[in-house]
Amino acid sequence: MKFIYFILNAIVLCNAYKSYENYKVYKVIPSSEMHLQMLSNLRKDGYDFWTDVPKIGENVRIMVSPLQDEEFIKYVKSVGLNPELAIPNVQTLINDQLKPSNSTKRSSLGSYSWTKYHNLAEIHAWLDELVNLYPGIVSTITIGNSNEGRPIKGVIIDFKEGTRGNKPLIGMLEGGIHSREWISPATVTWIIKEFLTSDNSDVRLMAEAFVWHVFPVINPDGYEYSFVENRMWRKNRNYLHSTNCSSDDDLSHGIDLNRNFDYVWMTMGASSNPCDQTFAGPSPASEPETQAISNYVLKLKESGNMVYYIAFHSYSQMILIPYSHVGGTDVLQVENYGDLYEIATRGIQKLTQKYGTPYVTGTSRDILYEVTGSSFDWVKGVANIPIVYLFELRDVGEYGFLLPTDQIIPNNEEVMACLIEMDKTTRNLGYYYSSSGTILASLIAIMFNVVLLVVVQ
Repeated sequence: MKFIYFILNAIVLCNAYKSYENYKVYKVIPSSEMHLQMLSNLRKDGYDFWTDVPKIGENVRIMVSPLQDEEFIKYVKSVGLNPELAIPNVQTLINDQLKPSNSTKRSSLGSYSWTKYHNLAEIHAWLDELVNLYPGIVSTITIGNSNEGRPIKGVIIDFKEGTRGNKPLIGMLEGGIHSREWISPATVTWIIKEFLTSDNSDVRLMAEAFVWHVFPVINPDGYEYSFVENRMWRKNRNYLHSTNCSSDDDLSHGIDLNRNFDYVWMTMGASSNPCDQTFAGPSPASEPETQAISNYVLKLKESGNMVYYIAFHSYSQMILIPYSHVGGTDVLQVENYGDLYEIATRGIQKLTQKYGTPYVTGTSRDILYEVTGSSFDWVKGVANIPIVYLFELRDVGEYGFLLPTDQIIPNNEEVMACLIEMDKTTRNLGYYYSSSGTILASLIAIMFNVVLLVVVQ
């Protein structure tokens, strides 16, 4: 199997790095079910939607190649949609992302800095470097290998190794499940740096109370591919479902790992078409990356009191609460939804205070789009970990997946401020001492949110 992947990779690597010169991103706002159907037809014709699931009344971002441009404008206008140019040249933003920031903000740890986006080899080398910089505190771990044989590598941070007893507090952070979302690994590596170096008392408490298991890139094949072949690649690299796609056959060479987890798999917000960006795979947990994460979470749960699982994505400026397929009063299917909402809301207040960046919170169905088969929903629904979130980081579409390098550090600083406050609230609600938190606090928070939902509706 690995030999087949090697041959197919060699064929792909013979091609030039995909250029997005004069590709544009347009915004349209559908106002009817007919518009949604028209947009669905465009997706089938090979247009790259930066908005996974279009919704009535909300911006839908679509990337259009130079060859498609005239046809696209003519078509959307003919069905009553008003296209607005959001990004005039995608390649310009890609080029800018490869340049180190000129910002006065600087930060580094060892050989690693946050003035640029780092490739997979640089991230993995830095994780190894941390073992030497922090002996007895940091260790590396590989929890599995990707389709193409790359390690799914992370670090364990434990300031009290060997002294924690049988049920240590455990937290896990996940980044890079979608290849093109480069700000995700850049944020996760920053959190590692803060845990190891910050002298803030709240960070120190958070860092040292837990054994942290941190994985900056859980989709190593896709992330590497986004650096060397196709900057806008989203999925993993799986060639076994190759088929003819209308615009680019390479689109079928991957599976969306965040639709592949074995929880309400392929129910909504996922596709059975290998040419789609949200292709969920042939079966639940079919991918080695998905299996590695699932098995490791279950192992951690057995080894201690696992409190946290937080995934980092971009873009939209949201903190999503499980489950992504429920909305309205059905959110209370999550028994501690009230606590999760309160924790996120307090965190957002601190995040916004930092640089004025607005975030919102709720389930994906309520504030973004409905999804099934995602990693964090699986962690909540199957592993039953209490405090589970998915961050959609900066921005809300001005740059989208191509966030400039001078926004890396401000993004990371506000996220860290958010996490500190979230951890304080988590601790005050009793989750350090019980996997379910305090019953009274949870009931109060749930009652508050039921009232809030009634008022909003």
